[in-house]
Amino acid sequence: MSIIRITKEFYFEMAHALFGYDGPCKNIHGHSYQLSVTIKGKPVEDEKNPKLGMVMDFTELKNIVKPIIDELDHATMLNTKSPHKQLAEKNLLFEKLVLVNYQPTCENILIDMAEYIQLRLPSTIQLHHLKLQETPTSYADWFAEDNS
Repeated sequence: MSIIRITKEFYFEMAHALFGYDGPCKNIHGHSYQLSVTIKGKPVEDEKNPKLGMVMDFTELKNIVKPIIDELDHATMLNTKSPHKQLAEKNLLFEKLVLVNYQPTCENILIDMAEYIQLRLPSTIQLHHLKLQETPTSYADWFAEDNS
């Protein structure tokens, strides 16, 4: 049986600030993100299995990724070292705040997502790659083959 890759896309809105950055992204700003999750495996061959012919039911993949999207959608993500954190802790600016111990760049967010998703996939399925698009012209890719 052939190895097949399937992809599901997710969308969310999120703000962030890059602490210590030397450009305008040091200020709190937002993006309309698009996350593409590609997994690979062999389609189910058991004719008695309701998932016959599927690598994974798209709904199952959605259920694995959805907690990430729910946490980040319409949130503000800040590095715990950022001075913006002081305002956030006083609850003056944000209702939905995600504090991370890394610079919240597209690249680092993607690494975090890859670790989360890999831990939750069935053993017969592999995470092939992720693509996180921050703007229509800017994105980061994560590939399993580069990180094994």
